[in-house]
Amino acid sequence: MKIPLFLSGVACLLSTLPGHAQTVTVRDQTTRQPLPGCTIYRQHPPASTTTDAKGQADFAPFRGADSVFFRLINHQPVAYSYRQLLTREFRVDLEEDNISLMEVVVSANRWEQAQTEVPQRIEKISAREIAFQNPQTAADLLGSGGYAYIQKSQQAGGSPMLRGFATNRVMIVVDGVRMNNAIFRTGNLQNVISLDAGSVESAEILFGPGAVMYGSDAIGGVMDFHTVGPRLSTTGKTRLTGSAFSRFSSVNAERTGHLDLNIGLKKVAFTSSLTHSDYGDLRTGSRGNAYFLRPDYQERIDGVDSLRVNADPQQQVQSGYRQYNVLQKVRFKPGEAWDLEYAFHYSATSDAPRYDRLYLKDSPGRFTHAEWYYGPQKWMMNRLGIQHNRPSGWYDRLRLVTALQHYEESRHDRRRGSSQRRNQVETVRAYSFNLDLDKALGESTRLFYGAEIIHNRVGSSANRAHIRTGETTAAGTRYPDGSTWRSYAAYASLKHNFTPRWILNAGSRYSYFAVDATFDTTALSLPFTTARNRHGSLNGSLGLVYKASETGQWYLNGATGFRAPNVDDIGKVFESEPGSLVVPNPDLKPEYAYSAEFGTAKTVGSFLKVDLSAYYTLLDRALARRNFAFNGQDRVEYEGETSQVQAIQNITRARVWGLQAGTDLNFGKGIKLSSILSYQRGEEQSENDLENYPLRHAPPLFGSTHLVYERKKFKFDAYAVYNARVDYGNLALSERDDSAPYAKDANGQPFVPGWYTLNVKAAWFVNQHLILNAGLENLTDQLYRPYASGISAPGRNLMVALRGQL
Repeated sequence: MKIPLFLSGVACLLSTLPGHAQTVTVRDQTTRQPLPGCTIYRQHPPASTTTDAKGQADFAPFRGADSVFFRLINHQPVAYSYRQLLTREFRVDLEEDNISLMEVVVSANRWEQAQTEVPQRIEKISAREIAFQNPQTAADLLGSGGYAYIQKSQQAGGSPMLRGFATNRVMIVVDGVRMNNAIFRTGNLQNVISLDAGSVESAEILFGPGAVMYGSDAIGGVMDFHTVGPRLSTTGKTRLTGSAFSRFSSVNAERTGHLDLNIGLKKVAFTSSLTHSDYGDLRTGSRGNAYFLRPDYQERIDGVDSLRVNADPQQQVQSGYRQYNVLQKVRFKPGEAWDLEYAFHYSATSDAPRYDRLYLKDSPGRFTHAEWYYGPQKWMMNRLGIQHNRPSGWYDRLRLVTALQHYEESRHDRRRGSSQRRNQVETVRAYSFNLDLDKALGESTRLFYGAEIIHNRVGSSANRAHIRTGETTAAGTRYPDGSTWRSYAAYASLKHNFTPRWILNAGSRYSYFAVDATFDTTALSLPFTTARNRHGSLNGSLGLVYKASETGQWYLNGATGFRAPNVDDIGKVFESEPGSLVVPNPDLKPEYAYSAEFGTAKTVGSFLKVDLSAYYTLLDRALARRNFAFNGQDRVEYEGETSQVQAIQNITRARVWGLQAGTDLNFGKGIKLSSILSYQRGEEQSENDLENYPLRHAPPLFGSTHLVYERKKFKFDAYAVYNARVDYGNLALSERDDSAPYAKDANGQPFVPGWYTLNVKAAWFVNQHLILNAGLENLTDQLYRPYASGISAPGRNLMVALRGQL
């Protein structure tokens, strides 16, 4: 025993001699990945440093210290003596800490800020959790967090619902650029799947109106995605990092491959990412309401649309698709003050069947459509970001982001027995300019302010093609071709600390927007040929935070939000459902939201964390689709069919209220329990009888509970996801009318059965470079269809993924 002690003492003595360099490495206890940004310090004499991108730091300032402290957000702090670190070979493993309020968020003021200073609920999904959950799409990524409800009309979809609002009443932001465009509609959207879940570094959901920072559409909340960025070398040597993974899922024969690579020099860095996914037809469960099965389908055989019996009704025939994503970023940092980054995003899907239209039948029980599919959904973004960090008279930090986005989507449908396929193609060219500035006004006050300019140009074309000869004829376009939507805005937000415990947040924004459109009246006679819509909107927010301590927070917030009419609202012509035709209405005004929120969060030691928020939102002059008089008539002939005329109108009011709650327990020894619950109720006023009816985008009670065991190199998660029942009387009027996706109760009325799934996932971190993931989802093979969805949920699914990292 004396010899090892003697050698240890000699090693310690040698390590303290001048010229002997010593480096400490900080890693995640479970994943074995390096942890950059960890603060290392001693108190007597004082010294501190932080770990670099490799999780390493020079340990020379801490030689001989009695206590060296290691602290990193979302990890449990530890302290070691120099002698203890010597025996550990200067390796420190930190355990993830979910019992903490010390989170840093960006979405509240567009700059990094402590979450405890924000008077709104924000949920953050980390890269660590994304990699463990292995979501197939960005919509699934949002749903994995437990607070966003995801609707799907087809497998190639995912429309998030936040606090009773969805589609063009919630905002999608990618690297500081709004994804919402001039043709975002009130119907369910699929745009979020254009983002590659494999390239997302973190995601935040800001709940409630975010109009001060983000403008129109941010009523229910903001989904703020941050994609992987280039990392510079901090050692003077070329920094090469990257990862690759391959994933298989049995429920839809998913085959996904992903590769990303980072090359970092001292002042220049490059990041590339590529993902390809192939999704087969989705298989649903076996235990549940048989209405959700696929007993038959239609196929064209020898030139005839023919009915086929499905040999396996659990297989949702005609639901598969493919997708690929490309990301390229270049970063240039010429000095300490300037930081420039260019990013290129590109995404494209294959043709994607509109599944909820392919099982529609007429009264004799015949399929209404032989074909209904979306053409490739394409999204491209070129983004240039410039940041300057140097205090001046006008700002301490400045960020300029300019972007050009191009969207393309198309719809193709053919009725059963028809030889004519209708093709509609839409494009949007979106230019944006964002200037954000941050300025300290003394020790207690900080000002965030900026400006935004947006310009969208919409292209729309249509034809009818003979499926045998290919001959085309003109058809009515969905939107007025060449129409534009523009917005100009300025904002300011102030954060003031009255005391270290009391914090005031206040903000205001003025937006001016304009829509111009010229209509082609060839296919449909209109009483106008142009539309010119101009409006301004003033919005504000006021919030107060009380930080009882580092372990407790209370907040109260009031805010307004708005949605400006876009080209989809004002100029669209489309068949919303068989027998209903939506026509343009150029006289629309913005709808306004008035919201209040109260919340609290508290931790008890390292054992318990609880959080709760309650909210209420009133939507005034709400834009809604209703029956409409057109040229003095409520019915018109269009595309050979007599249809009820409808239009978007400022005709109703809506209100939503609810609760969101979360609990985290840490039992020690790697055992943790977490639970999330969301309850929301929404009502919409009927313009006919002034009665209140359930709101369409307010989903039923939903939540999840996770039991996690996590130790060195291993993580196991057993969890349940659950959803309450919705009876016919609690369905929105629009859902009662469009009842095909819903099961029928004993009276033949549509309803949503309650459901739950039991699931397990595990990860084995073989070493720093190799990770094996596996999961078994929907263990009991439940057969169900989530609220408002048109496709049944996945049945029992085996997922296996292998990831390698440089």
